Amino acid sequence: MTFAKLVQRFHLWAGVLLGIQVFVWMLSGVVMTWFHIDLVRGERSAFSAPPPELAAKGYASPGGVIAQMDGAIVVSLHHFLGRPVYEVEGVSEHALFDASTGKRITPLGEKPAREVAQADYVGAGKIKYITLMSDAPHEYRGKQPVWRADFDDRLHTRLYISPETGRVISRRNDVWRIYDFFWMLHIMDYGDRKDFNNPLVKAFSAAGLLFSFTGLIMVVMKKGRRQIASDIQFLTRRKRRSP
Repeated sequence: MTFAKLVQRFHLWAGVLLGIQVFVWMLSGVVMTWFHIDLVRGERSAFSAPPPELAAKGYASPGGVIAQMDGAIVVSLHHFLGRPVYEVEGVSEHALFDASTGKRITPLGEKPAREVAQADYVGAGKIKYITLMSDAPHEYRGKQPVWRADFDDRLHTRLYISPETGRVISRRNDVWRIYDFFWMLHIMDYGDRKDFNNPLVKAFSAAGLLFSFTGLIMVVMKKGRRQIASDIQFLTRRKRRSP
């Protein structure tokens, strides 16, 4: 096989592979632009309000709370379901304590988890069921176990609530699922869907470079150096003559 034929073959197959992926990139980009990011993240159905002010006194000693957890690192005071709580971050776990009594209130049971879901959600739906999951679906990519609250609205909203902190960790719906699928195609990470530097991206980047390089070689081989120099001189003369 001659060198020219080899270059043409590389150029052809690099173009085919690159063309398919460019089509996927364009398609996924177009689809993702159809959906507003607030709708994708479920923030349009999330309640937002300024937190209530904390009283100046009347709290249990933080020292007593810290003594109940091994390896406590950070202690913060905030509200949870209308009452002040201490949130303690440890080496391997988080926990909430009633700031008035110092009593531990996590991990959350079903009733408080349901209250968290109802307080966070402002849509037209109602909770169909709430489940403590130790093997949550791929749409949730956080620490487990986790409470999942499913609503009966048209977007099938799903809230994932941490039993340790009582916070809503993730908001999911059918729009998010569509967006996530095309996001996966766009970045070519078919596993965790968050790695922009995965081997497939690198391979197709190299294919694009090879396609461009072999195309330049083919132009040089087809037209010859003299013809290219003549074309450059012709374009230069036209530019000089233009007003």
